[in-house]
Amino acid sequence: MQDIAYPHADGDEPCRSGKEAGACGRRDPERTRAAILEAAIAEFATRGLGGARVSRIAERACTNKRMLYHYFGNKEALYLAALEAVYETIRGKELALDVDHMPPDEGMRALVRTVWQQFLEHPEFISLLNSENLHRARYLARSKRVPALQSPLVEMIAGLLRRGTEAGLFRPGIDPTQLYLSIASLAYFCFSNRHTLAISFGIDILDQEALDRRLAHITELVMRYLEARTPDRPDATGS
Repeated sequence: MQDIAYPHADGDEPCRSGKEAGACGRRDPERTRAAILEAAIAEFATRGLGGARVSRIAERACTNKRMLYHYFGNKEALYLAALEAVYETIRGKELALDVDHMPPDEGMRALVRTVWQQFLEHPEFISLLNSENLHRARYLARSKRVPALQSPLVEMIAGLLRRGTEAGLFRPGIDPTQLYLSIASLAYFCFSNRHTLAISFGIDILDQEALDRRLAHITELVMRYLEARTPDRPDATGS
């Protein structure tokens, strides 16, 4: 799926969908389907499943409701397709990292940076995650595509950890799944709570200086956790 410009969850500006992409007036099934999906992601990210309207999605995509139902069946199926598409975008960027040709510590830093960057660049992902958690993952549970995306990512991280341990850089026994969950959590929290953090701590997380400081802090936390034990540093906490 191509990178496209989506609104922040608290905005209401139209995305760059089929109309701006030149889909109007063209009989191109692939293009029409992609335009519908792009418009749906923007609509669901802004209004959630309950507040989203098929008519608005069709208008954004420069098509009609009949075509939307033709390609996706119904609103709930379109919502699931939107979820899957965003997951694929995020995982695709993570898996595209050429970590096998990087030193393991450099590869791990690149992974942390990429996970962080995906949450920064794709606020629609946060909105859809929040929405689906409100539904207790009822719709994501129907997906076969999303669970299949996790194994290659875990394998990639496991390979990094293995090489780092062999090089004496990382301590052994680290669970790759738990590590990824921690990295994702550290990144997700800042962006999903940026409004309340701004009030509570006076931090504008989207300010470039704040972004740089937070990423540096998260990266150091992860790398310190991974550090191999040495005689003068018997465990990962330094005690």
